[in-house]
Amino acid sequence: MQDSTPFQAQDLTPDMQKKQLIDMFTRIVVHYGLWFNEVQHQMGMEKALTALDTATQSSIAILMKHLSRTLEFELEQGMPKALMSLDDATTEKLMAAVGKSWLANDGVWFQAVEFEHGMNDAKRCNDSCWARFSPFEAHRIKNILSLGKHPGLEGLKKALNFRMYAFINEQSIVEETEDSFVFQMNECRVQRARIRKGLDDYPCKSGGLVEYACFAEGVDDRIKTECIGCPPDPHPETWFCAWRFTLTQ
Repeated sequence: MQDSTPFQAQDLTPDMQKKQLIDMFTRIVVHYGLWFNEVQHQMGMEKALTALDTATQSSIAILMKHLSRTLEFELEQGMPKALMSLDDATTEKLMAAVGKSWLANDGVWFQAVEFEHGMNDAKRCNDSCWARFSPFEAHRIKNILSLGKHPGLEGLKKALNFRMYAFINEQSIVEETEDSFVFQMNECRVQRARIRKGLDDYPCKSGGLVEYACFAEGVDDRIKTECIGCPPDPHPETWFCAWRFTLTQ
């Protein structure tokens, strides 16, 4: 029997070519993440984040150059002109859509591990992932907002409004003292979806302890985090989880 397996890209059907194209983007993302992970493993998080800043700036410029030439679209300030021309309302909707996609991807990974290996392994991987993602996200936000090394509690308040979660959940800040404030997650897409299905709250406290502590320290290493309540803890109807951030001198 003759082997019908495609030998090169030109042998692919049009549909298979498109799948190959999308898979190439997936490989870029994974390779990019593996590079960051390996630099972090061998040289530490601080040096990895510095390298990431340099690599990201160059990577985006290279990708935009190649795509714009191939697809014949204009660039403005290094970005697609169509993107730069979007009005504020559309841009906000797009950021929310990206945020929802990010959250969905987090859930897809969790379930991929959970269904094959069980809840314990999924939660263990989840918590370890957040221990790396939170300082990374804090670092990127600090760069975008030019917050500096020690922006204090005011800097953290600003940074919390630019997390991926901030674009899809409802949150609030309760002023407490000069050296502390309380952050509340008033609406959570994950928990609200479980309520609609008649399920109990997802017990996210173990992940939250890592997520919020690492994010706060990533913004300013003088800030300490305390969990006021997070599922499976009981909580009022006005919030799903709440955290106290304190600036230590």
